[in-house]
Amino acid sequence: MSNQQTAEEKKYNKWIVILSIAIPVVVAILFGVKIPNVEPLSFLPPIYATINGVTALVLIVAFWAIKNKKIKLHEGLMKFAITLSVAFLAMYVAYHMTSDSTKFGGEGTIKYIYYFILLTHILLSIIIIPFVLITYVRAITKNFERHKKIAKITFPLWLYVAVSGVIVYLMISPYYV
Repeated sequence: MSNQQTAEEKKYNKWIVILSIAIPVVVAILFGVKIPNVEPLSFLPPIYATINGVTALVLIVAFWAIKNKKIKLHEGLMKFAITLSVAFLAMYVAYHMTSDSTKFGGEGTIKYIYYFILLTHILLSIIIIPFVLITYVRAITKNFERHKKIAKITFPLWLYVAVSGVIVYLMISPYYV
């Protein structure tokens, strides 16, 4: 297959752009919405942190699978990783719509480390959306050379987002009310 974008790939471009913009905008809007008279969903943070951890493990196993030419396993794991990320996002938004944000209580150097990890996690979680979508589209349209090229960027970014999500949770969990 040529290095050019296929016609089939191009059909998905509009959706990639729409979702890459809509998801962060909708999340930002919903983050500011508080549902009144609803019990806070305070049980969700450890669940969605676990989902982040499982996502990281799934990504690593999927990487191993493709390196060992286990294509069907890789494909299934990647679809599962996307599903996990969607589940994480739904729970994250639900939690923040029913609960006040928790303030990090650490002081000194640890505070700066926490905010650095949190900021990079948030920024990369936005940036990763089009990367995941483009990588996925290149796979389903069987443009494997282009898929492989972008996957080399997508994988470490997505893995960082998943792992840093767990770290952020572990660092802030002592301050949950």
